[in-house]
Amino acid sequence: MSFEAGGYGEIGIGWGKRPAVIVVDFQLAFTDPAYPLGQSSHIHAAVERTSALLAFARANSVPVATCRTAWCGEKDMILWKASAVRDGMFHGDRPTEMDPRIHDAAYDVNFVKAAPSIFFGTPLVSYLNKAQVDTVIVTGCTTSGCVRASIIDCFSYGFRTIVPEDCVGDMGLEAHRANLLDVGRRYADVVDAETCMAEIRKLTAS
Repeated sequence: MSFEAGGYGEIGIGWGKRPAVIVVDFQLAFTDPAYPLGQSSHIHAAVERTSALLAFARANSVPVATCRTAWCGEKDMILWKASAVRDGMFHGDRPTEMDPRIHDAAYDVNFVKAAPSIFFGTPLVSYLNKAQVDTVIVTGCTTSGCVRASIIDCFSYGFRTIVPEDCVGDMGLEAHRANLLDVGRRYADVVDAETCMAEIRKLTAS
């Protein structure tokens, strides 16, 4: 039996009336080539595309929430299997800083998280509800890890979930494509940044 035969992906999510953009872990640990996790050209391209989307969103008064991963120490660090995630990721370490191409401290709301999803253990849902958001555009890294976890939580909280493929990145294209294919069958509409900007433009005009 195929996914198609089971009806996966037949129904689109669509857009509501009030979108927001969330950015998962575009911090220096993942975007600066000086660090082991920051050497993916695919993530670098996603940062540049997300930067353009965010500039457009802010210019149209769309809420933006970003996050970064950091811990106080070994005691509160969860049991990651990737050694590079465990090193240099404590509060105050440079890899925990947001990439300046992404973060606008005067506009964005920024959360610190300790688990994969931007929703887990943060006030994100309260922030989105306060802003009357019904549609969430998910960007960031990595597609197969923290982005996927955030997509599933976004869907689970009842938000219309939109994923611009060119605004999420991973260590490898195979993992990126496979996970987008799967979440596109189940939880989200997978589009591109240009589509997101066009929808924001229409919603702003209306």
